[in-house]
Amino acid sequence: MLRKSLGAALAFLAGTALAVAVPTQARAELPGDKDVTAVLFEWKYDSVAEECTNRLGPAGYGAVQVSPPQEHIQGSQWWTSYQPVSYRIASRLGDRTAFADMIETCHAAGVKVIADAVINHMSAGSGTGTGGSSYEKYNYPGIYSSNDFDNCMSSINQSDYTSDKWRVQNCELVSLADLDTGEEYVRGRIADYLNDLLSLGVDGFRIDAAKHMPATDLADIKSRLSDPDVYWKQEVIYGSGEVVSPTEYLGTGDVQEFRYARDLKRVFDEEKLAYLHNYGAGWNYMESTQAAVFVDNHDTEREGDTLNYKDGANYTLASVFMLAWPYGSPDVHSGYEFSDTDAGPPNGGTVNACWQDGWKCQHAWPEIESMVAFRNATHGTAVTDWWDNGNDAIAFGRGSSGFVAINHETTSLSRTFQTSLPAGEYCDVQRDTTVTVDSSGRFTATLGANTALALHVNARTCGS
Repeated sequence: MLRKSLGAALAFLAGTALAVAVPTQARAELPGDKDVTAVLFEWKYDSVAEECTNRLGPAGYGAVQVSPPQEHIQGSQWWTSYQPVSYRIASRLGDRTAFADMIETCHAAGVKVIADAVINHMSAGSGTGTGGSSYEKYNYPGIYSSNDFDNCMSSINQSDYTSDKWRVQNCELVSLADLDTGEEYVRGRIADYLNDLLSLGVDGFRIDAAKHMPATDLADIKSRLSDPDVYWKQEVIYGSGEVVSPTEYLGTGDVQEFRYARDLKRVFDEEKLAYLHNYGAGWNYMESTQAAVFVDNHDTEREGDTLNYKDGANYTLASVFMLAWPYGSPDVHSGYEFSDTDAGPPNGGTVNACWQDGWKCQHAWPEIESMVAFRNATHGTAVTDWWDNGNDAIAFGRGSSGFVAINHETTSLSRTFQTSLPAGEYCDVQRDTTVTVDSSGRFTATLGANTALALHVNARTCGS
């Protein structure tokens, strides 16, 4: 799955995660009942702060995930953020002050902050970083010298993923200087960096390229944190027959379930939505309490192995389903338009307004944003009242808290739906229209082709 170019390969690299054999309990979600994270990919921290105040907090997002804060190599491509040269908070997206101010502002809006942490490796070359630090591969003054890197200084081969676990976790990912995370000093230095972020108020981490670090190394690093039970989300990409399994990393935190996103693409593109009736653990995925899920992320939208913003209604309806379905903790990816898969963010990461200058702002699409409140209202409830037409129209409830219907057919759907909702009027938050549920929990509605309907107990009046 590695790209031939350094930039593409770096995309693959941005994700894998944690360790095993720690006495802490893996968390399924951020603390509280708001488990939806908006992933504002390559947004400047000043812009993130504004979005926390203006949209994320009011919409009910529980957290925002921000791109790596550490100093990195210079360049306009997005993947330069994933080649660190120091642990100074000095990325192109903002300095230490901007980062700290963003955290304070987001917290004031009721939104937690997850930092994307690149700790598997350093850069692939030499030069001057975004914060002015000089560096050479294997030599990062004041931080690491050649003795702190793994002895295998060749790149991982594609065949290694199914045959050689040692090489996957000790050799270089697309020529990036691979840190020896089994070394005491390296573990301590990484922990110092993460503790620095915690001291500024960071609430959790997404661990990049965790698949390329032994789970025991990551467990040791996490045990050194000032809060060893901090939220910890690991990107360990599942591959059939591979020698590194995502389940190895469940002992220290959540693991991103890549099969969830890949299979959603297949179902919405080629198969039947009726197949989703037991989606999640019923498809042999990880348990819901240990899975972090998404429709797409910054790697997969470029690689094409999941849906992305270019897929229109398929993408939108898959996002509606993810937020309505009680499996895992969902990430809503929010990026920018691209034709060149290496292209960096518009305006260097400054977002003057959503849907301008190429910013797609998927987290703010009305169909997606409205489902965040739906998910919060139905938190902790099981699926009830499942219905499907045997093909591409489905509906299901979340007990007495909510009900959703999705019509992925090419023609409209008219029917009477059975729910477990209390009688009364509800706002269909997908279409901002009023729906009346009778004393038997039934209502009648017509859904156009490729549209959805969503009712929940916290939205009884449209416009409220």
